[in-house]
Amino acid sequence: MPQSQNDWVPIRFIAEEIKVQFEVPPMVEKKPDTPSRFTWGEEPFTVVETIKRWFSYERKGRFAKNMQLHHLRTATKRGSWGVGRFYFRVRTEGGRFFDIYYDRASEEAGDRKGHWYLWREMKPELKQS
Repeated sequence: MPQSQNDWVPIRFIAEEIKVQFEVPPMVEKKPDTPSRFTWGEEPFTVVETIKRWFSYERKGRFAKNMQLHHLRTATKRGSWGVGRFYFRVRTEGGRFFDIYYDRASEEAGDRKGHWYLWREMKPELKQS
């Protein structure tokens, strides 16, 4: 199975919130591991393999301009409250591939947990030799 990012192409972009479940809950809620299952709409998916994981603590929009430069460098490496995304490329039971992510940003004052999203469905692209 291809492993480099260049070997994958998106089939479709979805960008919808999902509900996730873990066999073992993450030790740190804001730095989760791959969920065991997720539900998109009414359809449940079981994750059988994590192909790739990555993260970004990049500040976006107005938040990119609200920090002094020396603090911004540190925040880009370690993150800061409510900023950052954890991405996972997964294979589900049945052989479908998805990129999902956890967005640490809260949507309102009472919402401090962040949200999970189904970003896109992917497919491996075999390289011609």
